Amino acid sequence: MKISWRIWLLILVLILSLLAIRPSFESGVVIKSVERTSPLFEQGLRAGEIIKEINGEKINNLEDYARVINSTFTTEDEVRFEVATKKNQYIALLNTTPDMVIQNVPKTRLKTGLDIQGGARALVKPEQNITDAQLQDLIEVSNNRFNVFGISDVKIRGVSDLSGNKFMLVEVAGATPTDLKDLIAKQGKFEARVGNATVFVGGNQDITSVCRNDATCAGVTGCFPTQGGYLCNFAFTLYLSEEAAQRHADITKNVDIDFTTGGQYLKENLTLVLDEINVDTLLISKDLKGKVTTQISIQGSGTGATQQDAFNDAKASMHKLQTVLITGSLPYKLEIVKLDTISPLLGAQFVYILFLAGGLAILAVGIIILVRYRKIKESFAVLFTSFSEIVIILGVAALIGWNLDLPSIAGILATIGTGVDQQIVILDEARRGRDVSLKEKMKRAIFIVVSAYATSIVSLLPLYWAGAGLFKGFAITTIIGITAGVLISRPAFADIIKKIEGQ
Repeated sequence: MKISWRIWLLILVLILSLLAIRPSFESGVVIKSVERTSPLFEQGLRAGEIIKEINGEKINNLEDYARVINSTFTTEDEVRFEVATKKNQYIALLNTTPDMVIQNVPKTRLKTGLDIQGGARALVKPEQNITDAQLQDLIEVSNNRFNVFGISDVKIRGVSDLSGNKFMLVEVAGATPTDLKDLIAKQGKFEARVGNATVFVGGNQDITSVCRNDATCAGVTGCFPTQGGYLCNFAFTLYLSEEAAQRHADITKNVDIDFTTGGQYLKENLTLVLDEINVDTLLISKDLKGKVTTQISIQGSGTGATQQDAFNDAKASMHKLQTVLITGSLPYKLEIVKLDTISPLLGAQFVYILFLAGGLAILAVGIIILVRYRKIKESFAVLFTSFSEIVIILGVAALIGWNLDLPSIAGILATIGTGVDQQIVILDEARRGRDVSLKEKMKRAIFIVVSAYATSIVSLLPLYWAGAGLFKGFAITTIIGITAGVLISRPAFADIIKKIEGQ
């Protein structure tokens, strides 16, 4: 029996989707972050390592980790804490639970949202009273900072208490409290000073461009060993506006040359200040005295116990500084009222129940179709097509790195319902009178399916922006599902029905 190209296409897309999802059966818990002040961090324990044992007890999942931690730290006395990971073994003396964020080892490449995998949440209050319009400006600037820094699926919304105080609620799936604290706890007020005079500040008023992803003008320039570890330097170029460049010239023209260092530099340095803390101090070449220059090289460094740790620290420091330079300072100094971690355990249980309900619903539909049409092959075809659409949705989500939250899963369930409806349309068209060929019936059925698809797309697109993005996950997964259905699975289903009917 010859298999049509549509069925082969469905099989190929299913295989590619499974490869994109890439199931994993590894046990343990993965470290999302380790506080730098922790003794375990000093021993070399880093984010990304997978914990296999603690004090000789095997750790297969979060429940095992919580059980061992609770039994270990029963008093405030200092205890020996021994961690075995896939890479190494670490020993520290602790009198409280270790300062790190843990989650189960991902079983697939699928990413899940805050309500499923957990993450960080911060309730932030400006230090001064602001209006609703000012709160929206603050949310917009904060969103921009997260986007520039490369953190996706951020939910920021304004909330207020009964007294009328306005807050900003920030939720980031898969992030740690440290990630949030670094980006929103500080105002991010950046200044470059020569003496007490400000040459330029962060943001687009003084800075026209910042080199980020070009190795010719940004990157880690070198690493070398120091006492107790390694140090890596970084450098990147930023481009000033004409006004800032003129300001630099006006300030430096009155600065004398320092002949005690060979006459190569000016007596005053260019000091980089972030939130009133000196980030770095750069020498100013005598050739730049009174010169209008729009190109400045910003330098800094990172440290670590190993060369790789120092390299990563330098790269992260460079990234944060570039982010502040691009976005500028937040309009208000912020106070973090509450900063906590969202547990993923409840969300995971909820997801299990949802998928169980979805699977039982598909099975029930298959049974109903079997009773209605009295043909087991058609029932299996419906089940196969429905499950294939789920696999394709998950494969696309894994490929594009979309965070699956509870609205996204609701979208998957909605896709199953839509798909079954359209498969029944195809089955009904196939079983109509014999006055029209099966080929013509399938064309008519596909026309109905495509018409319904167009209507669904038009109705779903507004949901992408509705409710401040709260329904974005539902819209994305539903659009992916019905698009894959119309282009791949339902044409293949029509061909399967043709084969079953023997035409």
